[in-house]
Amino acid sequence: MAKTVYLDHAAATPMDKEVLALMQPYFTEDFFNPSADYAAARRVRQALDAARSKIAYWLGAQANEIIFTAGGTEANNLAIHGVMAGYPKAKLLLSAVEHESVRQPAEQYAHQEIPVDKTGRIDLAAAEKLIDDQTVLVSVMYANNEIGSVQPIRQLSGLMDKVRAFRRSRNQSLPLLLHVDACQAVNYLDLHVKRLGVDLMTINGGKIYGPKQSGALYVARNVGLKPIISGGGQERNLRSGTENVAADIGLAAALDIAQSKRAEETLKTEALREYFITELENNFKDVVINGSRRFRLANNVHATFPGQDNESLLIGLDQKGVMAAAGSACNASKEESSHVLLAMGLSDALARASLRFSLGRTTTKADIDHTIAALSGLIS
Repeated sequence: MAKTVYLDHAAATPMDKEVLALMQPYFTEDFFNPSADYAAARRVRQALDAARSKIAYWLGAQANEIIFTAGGTEANNLAIHGVMAGYPKAKLLLSAVEHESVRQPAEQYAHQEIPVDKTGRIDLAAAEKLIDDQTVLVSVMYANNEIGSVQPIRQLSGLMDKVRAFRRSRNQSLPLLLHVDACQAVNYLDLHVKRLGVDLMTINGGKIYGPKQSGALYVARNVGLKPIISGGGQERNLRSGTENVAADIGLAAALDIAQSKRAEETLKTEALREYFITELENNFKDVVINGSRRFRLANNVHATFPGQDNESLLIGLDQKGVMAAAGSACNASKEESSHVLLAMGLSDALARASLRFSLGRTTTKADIDHTIAALSGLIS
């Protein structure tokens, strides 16, 4: 049987068997609606509450600050629409490299983009200039889903603290909130919202060996949020609808495993990432590694192969058993070049010559060697 190598963990991760086992009863014998009054339903409610508390623990939050959603996209939409609906005349800032689930909701409001440098990290000086008296929300992803660059969230939060203090000195009542999309960060980075200084944070189970269409939004208690789904008033009246108990329990379990193993997984994966980058640079003289080399997700390798076509390379790699990506899986069907790479200053031609390889828990050195050999056969 031909060898297959999966290097697209930024798009989707396989379900952890331990997570699946914990979810299984809530599809069958413990199927009850957690809002019902009888004892069996109350037990399900207790399990749901325990899952919420587990997520809150890893985020350094209170349980009632965790809102379950159907994935990262919904959580991002709730953060953007939920804040901006309460301040329709205010302004939103977002980084130039945000995911479409932040970019598209932002289009409905007055907004500006924070530019990034050639590594894809935000320009803090530019951010400071863009924050004005009308700015109510800043949305910057923790780590980029395409190039893996980790943003200076703590520094941004500190900058925003100074703006808040200045507003208080002038008796200005408009809040200034920081939302962070942490969907790609959970496996490798600290999520403690107080240490980071964030007001809203998005997490996504499908990226952390949990169930797809599971997610959560941390909402600090002082944040006023408008719901985008109305109905029975579940999730503090911010996300109505019967909770997907199995998915929520799976999300909490996956988060618990990811954060518990974070230190060892980061060290192991970083070593493989550096080996991969070294092999790319040794075997392809024109290759360019995109994104920050210092502030980078442990599992991300993003490379440009000048003169190549990434679509052709992906097809060729697939035929050789290697699964990779040209960028965000959500934009795979679009013909435009990556807005992330263009924002970093890459030309359209170079953007279309770029590939993303994202490693996972089961990735081995042999997988990387196979990928290098496959690429060598495609790039003369």
